[in-house]
Amino acid sequence: MAAESENLTLVQAVRDGLHAEMERDEDVIVMGEDVGKNGGVFRATEGLYEAFGEDRVVDTPLAESGIVGTAIGMAAYGMKPVPEIQFMGFIYPAFDQIVSHAARLRTRSRARFTCPMVVRAPYGGGIRAPEHHSESTEAMFVHQPGLKVVVPSTPYDTKGLLTSAIRDPDPVIFLEPKLIYRAFREEIPNESYEVPIGEAAVRRAGSDISVYTWGAMTRPTLEAADNLDGEIDVEVVDLRTLSPLDEAAIVDSFEKTGRAAVVHEAPKTGGLAGEIIATLQEESLLYQEAPVERITGFDTPFPLYALEDYYLPEAARIEDGIRNAMEF
Repeated sequence: MAAESENLTLVQAVRDGLHAEMERDEDVIVMGEDVGKNGGVFRATEGLYEAFGEDRVVDTPLAESGIVGTAIGMAAYGMKPVPEIQFMGFIYPAFDQIVSHAARLRTRSRARFTCPMVVRAPYGGGIRAPEHHSESTEAMFVHQPGLKVVVPSTPYDTKGLLTSAIRDPDPVIFLEPKLIYRAFREEIPNESYEVPIGEAAVRRAGSDISVYTWGAMTRPTLEAADNLDGEIDVEVVDLRTLSPLDEAAIVDSFEKTGRAAVVHEAPKTGGLAGEIIATLQEESLLYQEAPVERITGFDTPFPLYALEDYYLPEAARIEDGIRNAMEF
């Protein structure tokens, strides 16, 4: 009797989700640089070429604009392409295709056409990569109407959210936190399942302060919350989807605690923390007991190896930020 689940890492959950959807729907096609015979730079597509062949797992030239532009044409024609951008820092040549065409196709055609496309990209720092390999620019895509932006933080959510993204009729930017690609394992059902896009998850219940985060920052945030246990009762909310934001979950948590902090590795200025704080001000100002703390990356280009650990928020810095929010 076959096992009903497997203990998978986050990157294995990506591959499992892709395999399941390609098996279920022949219109699903994976494409990108080295995704085929090589199995992807992080091996996220390993085995798919052998399972589905070169017509459905397509090695492309190193041309991000061409990759995404071709995928948009496929999606308009009725296929469900899943283009991979090898690192998020390489996505900028494709930015025009994403925001000028993919995000606008439904509106431009008065809903005659949709763009069921998922742009996958490993993102974030912490793996000692060179320049352009550690960007965290999710806010650029959240700002664009017509796009959904998803960032999983666990293997289980990765497979379920990727399944939902592929089945969605509109374009989804699916950002995979590569720092935790192989950091831990989780029991994953072999069968296909969906985790709804647009719903946050409370990873740790608490009563003193709400801390909002996503992606790779979820683990150090939970570590900080555990370290503060007995001193401060921290609620940790993993947003999972950055567009659309689960405003109800954000507000409900804040109205329970009255204090908040936001943790993300992107630079502070223009980061998504500002949007979350604005939402709290608009919806729950009368519940607020202290200024909301931002615990983020710095307003500098992502540094190289020697300073990488100082740039990323880690448990000790998150603890300090939480204490600051509690002092008022």
